[in-house]
Amino acid sequence: MIARELLGTAQVPGGEELKLFRHDRDFMIVMGHNELMSTRRSGSEIALATQSHQRIAGVKRPRILIGGYGMGFTLRAALEVLGPDAEVTVAELVPEIIAWARGPMADLMSGCLDDPRVTLLMGDVGDVIEARPGDFDAILLDVDNGPDGLVREDNNRLYSKRGLAAAKAALRPGGVLAVWSAGKDPAFTARLKKAGFVVDEVGVRARSNGKGPMHVIWFATPA
Repeated sequence: MIARELLGTAQVPGGEELKLFRHDRDFMIVMGHNELMSTRRSGSEIALATQSHQRIAGVKRPRILIGGYGMGFTLRAALEVLGPDAEVTVAELVPEIIAWARGPMADLMSGCLDDPRVTLLMGDVGDVIEARPGDFDAILLDVDNGPDGLVREDNNRLYSKRGLAAAKAALRPGGVLAVWSAGKDPAFTARLKKAGFVVDEVGVRARSNGKGPMHVIWFATPA
């Protein structure tokens, strides 16, 4: 039996400690008893990108914001479906996440962070959203296990009345806010609608083969 190997730790600013493990050929990032992400489960992270793209497919020179990088599944999927004129901004708060991507998970990264369409910003995606009104055709958020500050309490602002208003203001006409979650949250669905979004709540299996737990993605467009 192959033991799980600890490769590194990282302190989330204002939050908990993350641990990177390798088990045979798989990697996982864990916080406490919660497995936040794993190379075994990439289906819903990929869908976050591909289904967002479907909703803005007619946009010329699309501008996308992804927060955060994670294991890069969403970024790589976005780059595969976006054209050469797209601009993708990735906001990542934890420096070690990028160090792990360029280090032990370099093969998994597949050079996506070096794609000329990509701009990497080290910082809080909430700050990026507030600083760039009317700038994005799609905002893709996967920074927690759902619309709450599990990883970092300050992330709650992303899902608050103020945060949703900022996200709405940061979208171009016809843009979409996409939020990933490990499970349903009826209160968040109601909050999106109250904030002036038309909401499409989609269930997606965790694994790319259509198996595993059912995750949820909210696709919200300004009414």
